[in-house]
Amino acid sequence: MSVEDISIVEATDAPALTARYMTWYRFSRNPAAIIGTIIVVSVVLIAIFAPLLATYPKHVGAVVDFRARHLPPDALHWFGTDKAGRDIFTRVLFGFRVSLLLVVGVLGISVPIGVTLGLLAGYFKGPVERFISGFTNVMLAIPPLVMALAVGNVLEPNLVNAMLAITVLWWTWHARLVYRVAKSVAVEDFIEAARLSGASHFHILTREILPNCISVISVKTTLDAAFVIMFGATLSFLGLGVQPPTPDLGSMIAESRQFLPEKWWEVLAPGMAIFYATLGFNLLGDGLRDMFDVET
Repeated sequence: MSVEDISIVEATDAPALTARYMTWYRFSRNPAAIIGTIIVVSVVLIAIFAPLLATYPKHVGAVVDFRARHLPPDALHWFGTDKAGRDIFTRVLFGFRVSLLLVVGVLGISVPIGVTLGLLAGYFKGPVERFISGFTNVMLAIPPLVMALAVGNVLEPNLVNAMLAITVLWWTWHARLVYRVAKSVAVEDFIEAARLSGASHFHILTREILPNCISVISVKTTLDAAFVIMFGATLSFLGLGVQPPTPDLGSMIAESRQFLPEKWWEVLAPGMAIFYATLGFNLLGDGLRDMFDVET
């Protein structure tokens, strides 16, 4: 390759490199985004390495030690113990794992469904758009917590069914968001050029329209992670989610609320864990929104 060719390539790549640099620069100069990233990474690492970090790994299961019941925080039990004498610090670590499994399960199902329906509705006109938009609007009219409670009451309470209860309506917001973006992109000149060049519908949807939706999908998914954690904790608190003795942050609060205010640490620890995780995803989502300069 000649010097002239190298200069042409560098000149061609320069705008893309500059845009990527400016995007990262906006993110790196956002303190809230950096803090959110650190929190989310720490939550993920805690969930992965919970068996190694836990001080009493056996307390994850159905362990009872009545001699250690309701102990306040000390050097042996950093967050104290619960009504069964189990170490709360250990159970909070594994509670993060359950919360992240819920996030991965719910968003891993609802995001692809919502994105696919949104792309189809935004690209195709006529009956396809009317049917998907109408069905999405009907589902959006149902309060998500009410639907989750209804599904949770019908099915046996466990982690999988908690995922299903939340997923039933969660795809609707992604469908509506992607539909709005896809519909505006579908009328652009480069889409018409791709269509005239003989590109298939699949190619246009996945190679032309979808890349323009990635930024809003990323922001929405990150912010949704915080809401899924809250929803999962709410279902468990009401007895419709993960069941004891599996450590779940919501069920831990439910089991310990009767001992307030004397045994405050039994509620404070899982409550602060929920706050910590949701704060991290919210800050990270806000940082991504500022980085991509999008609205959700």
